[in-house]
Amino acid sequence: MSGVYARRIAVVAASAALAATTGLLTAPTAQAAMPTPVSASTARTYLSELTVAAEGSSTGYSRDKFPHWITQSGTCNTREVVLKRDGTNVTQDSSCAAVSGSWYSEYDGATWTAASDLDIDHMVPLAEAWRSGASSWTTAQRQAFANDLTRPQLIAVTDNVNQSKSDQDPASWLPSRTAYRCTYVRAWVHVKHYYKLSVDSAEKSALQSVLNGC
Repeated sequence: MSGVYARRIAVVAASAALAATTGLLTAPTAQAAMPTPVSASTARTYLSELTVAAEGSSTGYSRDKFPHWITQSGTCNTREVVLKRDGTNVTQDSSCAAVSGSWYSEYDGATWTAASDLDIDHMVPLAEAWRSGASSWTTAQRQAFANDLTRPQLIAVTDNVNQSKSDQDPASWLPSRTAYRCTYVRAWVHVKHYYKLSVDSAEKSALQSVLNGC
């Protein structure tokens, strides 16, 4: 009897383990996010290394000179990859479009359940990059910048908030959600440093001011 009892205990234990594993697989997935930017201390170092220069001209600028959103894999383009990454329980159809899910916008604290309410923000806007050195890049370099999933350059946020930001730098625009400002400026400096883009003096002052409080 003891052997049968022991086997029964083993079966129950195995079933419990399987149930626990299944529970893990079916539990709501935690929200992912854009790549983590460098720390505040590293951002301060990076900021000191950036070239300070008057902002360049917008002459010749066009969003078409920064090809986006490019195909990343299968039928999925960069926008769809970011929507999947930044959302919770995101379901995509056969063409990779997000048809359901939930998205928390870090800039303003709003939560959305329709992908159409989200824009994918370029942390350092394309026009800002153009005026900071990207005007001299090749189209291939600008395409890489506009679709960069490795650096903290792309994030899904409320569409009209992204539109209000437009191409402004931190001297004139910061997220209304103050809890996110440290992350925002760390990301901004991280991207500018990686791509060797310049900062103007007002922009640098604004970045320093926020970083000093991080």
